[in-house]
Amino acid sequence: MSLIEAARTGGSADVLRTLRTVCDARGLDGLAQRLADLGDLVAWDMRDVNEALETVPRGESLVHRSAHHLLERGGKRLRPMCVAVAARAGSGFSPAARELGVAVELVHCATLLHDDVVDLGDQRRGAPAARALYGNAASIFAGDWLLVEALQRVRRVGVPDTLDRLLAIIEEMIFAESIQLEHRGRIDTSRESYFRVVEGKTAALFRWATFAGAKAGGLDAAQAKALEAYGLHLGVAFQLVDDLLDYAGEAAKTGKTAFAALREGKMTYPVLYARERDPLVRPLLEEIVAAPDVPPALAGALLQALERTEALDATRRLAAEHAEKAVEAIAGLPGGRAKDALHTVALATIERER
Repeated sequence: MSLIEAARTGGSADVLRTLRTVCDARGLDGLAQRLADLGDLVAWDMRDVNEALETVPRGESLVHRSAHHLLERGGKRLRPMCVAVAARAGSGFSPAARELGVAVELVHCATLLHDDVVDLGDQRRGAPAARALYGNAASIFAGDWLLVEALQRVRRVGVPDTLDRLLAIIEEMIFAESIQLEHRGRIDTSRESYFRVVEGKTAALFRWATFAGAKAGGLDAAQAKALEAYGLHLGVAFQLVDDLLDYAGEAAKTGKTAFAALREGKMTYPVLYARERDPLVRPLLEEIVAAPDVPPALAGALLQALERTEALDATRRLAAEHAEKAVEAIAGLPGGRAKDALHTVALATIERER
């Protein structure tokens, strides 16, 4: 399957269609129409990004095969979409913006390849993880290679400040990963540590995507800073919904194994919230983390605790708060379709089911 075919079946266009269906089912007609407008605005931009992803070098080495195994699974392409919409808030989507969109997707895929090795993940995007097919070493080297490919593309387009900023973002992501590793399996993980990881690991790349799009679109420093703040809050909202879907989503829709984070020893926001409100949750978590797998009885008990403490509702509320903060961050941008699209991305993030 080519990347363009993957995008049609599992990429950004498919995600937008799915979101529209969800909105229709929930009576959110206004948001459904806004998603349709967003799809119209970025359709050609995302086509260009997917065509450019086809130019990522291929070969028969394990590194190439591991990297393309993941790339060809498609994905939401939300980070390149953020580049595109941010650029359209300025002078428009240019060849430089396209390359920056490709770069942010390559960095994202690199982190997924690395994550699957660290977390011993066997599934990714509804298919066997690259490490399960080609081995851990090949997956690590493939991720490293994608990082180099991304940095080379950013260097070649020469958009001011984007290369240095991306290098700083990658460093930030590495240290966030190290914090997460240090807290693996620790029931006493604090909210502060959790958000340090979220802001450094997930939100940082969204920040770069919106900043890079702003710079490619010729926006001034204040506007680029506003879009970077937008990306931060969007990324936090995105991760909170991801945490929510780990317990409330259907595996067939999310492409993830249920309880995936907890199986990897990660304390996510719903679990932290429930632990703070019910003393019975701590021993339950200790028993789950100590087990080689999550026994059905313990899984059921945890789901009951999450419902009893309203942890999932609280997680969605906090995600909505960050989505609102994202919208507030760009209040000073000129009105128009791009600004409307940025609002739509923020609002739709909290409604997604995958």
